[in-house]
Amino acid sequence: MKDVVYKHVLLNAVEFNGRANPKAILGKVISELPESKKDIKKLMILINKTVDEVNKLGLEKQKLIVSQKKFRSKPLKKQREGLPDLPNVKGKVVMRLAPYPSGPLHIGNAKQYIVNDWYVKKYGGKLILVIDDTIGSAEKQIVKDAYKLIPEGLKWLNIDFDKQIIYKSDRLPIYYEHAEKIIKTGKAYVCECPFQDLRKFRKEGKECKHRNQSIKENMKKWHDMISGKYKEGEVVLRLKTNMEDPNPAFRDRVLFRVCEREHPRVGTKYKIWPLLEFAFAIDDHLLGITHILRGKELMMETEMEKYIWDIFGWKHVETLHTGLLAIEGVKLSKSKAQQEVNSGEYSGWDDPRTWSLQSLARRGILPEAIRKFELSFGITLHEVHVPIDKLYSENRKLIDSISERYFFVINPEEIQLDKVPVKIAKAPLLPGKKKYRSIPVGKKIYVEKLDLVANREREVRLMHLCNVKLEKKSKVTGKANKDIPKIHWVSNKAVKIKITMDNGNVIEGLAEPDIKKVKPGQMVQMERLFFARCDKKLEFYYTHR
Repeated sequence: MKDVVYKHVLLNAVEFNGRANPKAILGKVISELPESKKDIKKLMILINKTVDEVNKLGLEKQKLIVSQKKFRSKPLKKQREGLPDLPNVKGKVVMRLAPYPSGPLHIGNAKQYIVNDWYVKKYGGKLILVIDDTIGSAEKQIVKDAYKLIPEGLKWLNIDFDKQIIYKSDRLPIYYEHAEKIIKTGKAYVCECPFQDLRKFRKEGKECKHRNQSIKENMKKWHDMISGKYKEGEVVLRLKTNMEDPNPAFRDRVLFRVCEREHPRVGTKYKIWPLLEFAFAIDDHLLGITHILRGKELMMETEMEKYIWDIFGWKHVETLHTGLLAIEGVKLSKSKAQQEVNSGEYSGWDDPRTWSLQSLARRGILPEAIRKFELSFGITLHEVHVPIDKLYSENRKLIDSISERYFFVINPEEIQLDKVPVKIAKAPLLPGKKKYRSIPVGKKIYVEKLDLVANREREVRLMHLCNVKLEKKSKVTGKANKDIPKIHWVSNKAVKIKITMDNGNVIEGLAEPDIKKVKPGQMVQMERLFFARCDKKLEFYYTHR
């Protein structure tokens, strides 16, 4: 078992830039050695111990061991590229995106949209953007800016949706028409029970006094709902299912409710609004949707759609459910982000703490990296946990060769060289290319405070310059020693720059003077530190390490 654990720890470490993740290794070991799950506690102790040992080796040594292939007990399975075929494809595939406009799209919900786009492109089909702007609960407010931010984010991700955007707030007359048809079949009724009673009766499987009202009485009350005679919370339209259904949540569910809040597009024109399953049951049929992709938390809504389709005698739409993608190290909350943006604590919807697509673009995360990251998990009902470093790893592959290198000193401490070895130091501007940057050198040099504290009175290498014995007054040495610590530096001609970090903090420091030439949108790497994207002259956004 030790050999199998060691193998998977090494492979994981190489994949993620030298740092293995214990959680990602557990499943792979169990899949190869099913008997190992008999003692998970013992297995995790072994994995954690091995991770500590392998991480200390460093990336280069890890790669060397992997290249020798001596630890592999059997070849790794080749991963299937792409996603499984859609079921029951007959004719043109039509799918839909259905974001609720409570804010822009973020890294967590991007997967569903990317997968939809992938399938439509595979089958040469049509992708419809349906803005699900029915008024929801008081806690789930519609953000006016989202009407612009959502399509903007989709286009940035290279998702090709139909030019005609569908807004549910425009379709209330259609929903009312179909609600009336259901009422006239006797399959729906207007219920005036207090919410507490409604919930109690549903739990007990007990019919309320309104359930057996005549169609005529239901129609009258329905029109009273539309005209605004009822206040919010006083009445709902319910669908008759089966009050003895094994699942209490399926018993006579609510189709419409009164809402008196103002809508950003249609104001107070409409007094009653449909719930998700009703609006989509109607739209998915009328828009000709052939396949639906949605989270498994909406399985109940799927069953309700089928029930409504059966009332109208409509063909069922193929529906695929997926588990949640949980990204470790990322806190996603549209409601919290909405509060912080409105309060001014966040700089806007492109603040890095929102994790919106706009914020990722501002940081320099490329859409190609996000697409590859999201598609790599396929479609599964299981919840997938993945570290954010996996996205950064995909992005790093794309930006490493195009990111100019510069020195940046965050907490500068001045040292004095006893002599100036050269007036201009030459350093590579881009990896693997014969392009160099010129760094002016003087007796006054600035280094990181941590580097100075950690290496005081020791010999270090000032990168691309010379060796020094590091003190306030540092002696330049001529020794050729490759094993000494390497530190970055800037001269007294350095310029001040600002960098907004992923936690919203802004740090300042000194950078090489040539960084003034970097243009907005350009990617750079602060050597030994991290990648960053130029937002405007001398101001940057942190990308990742």
